[in-house]
Amino acid sequence: MSDKKGIAILGATGSIGKKALEIIAAYPSYFDLQVITANTNADLLIQLALLHKPNTVVIVDENQYKKVSEALWNEDIHVYAGKDALCQVVESGEIHTVLTAIVGFSGLESTIAAIRAKKHIALANKESLVAAGELVTRLAKENGVNIYPVASEHSAIFQCLSGEFKNRIEKIYLTTAGGPFRGFSGPQLKNVTRQAALASSKFVLDPKLAIDSATFMNKGFEAIEAKWLFNLKSKQIEVVVHQQSIVHGIVQFEDGSMKAQMGLSDMRLPIQFSLTYPDRFQTDFPRFNFMDHPEFSFEKADLEVFKNLNLAFSVIEKGGTAACVLIAANDVFVHAFLNEKISFVDIAHFNEAVVNAHSIILKPGYEDYVNADLWARDYASNLIK
Repeated sequence: MSDKKGIAILGATGSIGKKALEIIAAYPSYFDLQVITANTNADLLIQLALLHKPNTVVIVDENQYKKVSEALWNEDIHVYAGKDALCQVVESGEIHTVLTAIVGFSGLESTIAAIRAKKHIALANKESLVAAGELVTRLAKENGVNIYPVASEHSAIFQCLSGEFKNRIEKIYLTTAGGPFRGFSGPQLKNVTRQAALASSKFVLDPKLAIDSATFMNKGFEAIEAKWLFNLKSKQIEVVVHQQSIVHGIVQFEDGSMKAQMGLSDMRLPIQFSLTYPDRFQTDFPRFNFMDHPEFSFEKADLEVFKNLNLAFSVIEKGGTAACVLIAANDVFVHAFLNEKISFVDIAHFNEAVVNAHSIILKPGYEDYVNADLWARDYASNLIK
């Protein structure tokens, strides 16, 4: 086995995966790129494989195996295809850490496979913890696996806790810039159109994320993730609006003292820290200057107007498969809004209806989560009809 840290990147063609590859390339004496995978983007997978020279690539879409295999025929790179291969390659003894950057519920199975293979996890697949946090954290504990958060807010909390793991948390604060409709009243939200939601968002390249940001659902999902990552109760998590986006997370300890992680917004930093922890490597990332940001502001997030955020806190209390149902239903309703089949406020209204209709399974296993996801998507689709 190499002395370098072996890395597998599941979902290498997405924004997180591509940034991770840049980081790995910047420290060739520390990292050993073992695996990169893609779902359907064979062309970019081939391009990345030729550039970064991993030991193995996996294209999940089996119809594109021949294309990838032929393109890499003259390279010393193993090529596999299919969902089973995605889970099997993480078992390699050369892999130390698996970056799970697959988008959606489909990333859960490979995350579990990596944990069962006793690989440490750099977690960028939010569905793994939102939908199945109880199962994932239990398996991680049983297999002696560490989960290092990649999302900037959770990385901020994790960094604040470094050296403090024996000290009890009183509360954490997750920050948000507030979304494009900050300060809107309930009646004003009723008039929000698809065009307005997308035009005013910084996530225009990802319409789903743009709408989740606008409805505060994305921040609700982050609260659910934080519950599992840091073993918290819902009352220990608070969302605050911080327009400047400089303070990414705050931890308040039981003695009343608080620690905050600050800096310019740059996803490369939390990605790198998840891969190098406990070490910090020198970077050429832009530096923060207080004189450029002389004022910080904080305000309470409005759970009454942005009902999705309140709903997320309620499913934390419900437990079991409740959060799994919420994230699946929200996926259906956001796409319905983007296709102009329902209104902006209907997203939260219908999300609540699906959660309330679900018979929650406490202490669920993997198949229970799969079935809950399928049930929620079917029930949500029928509501729209």
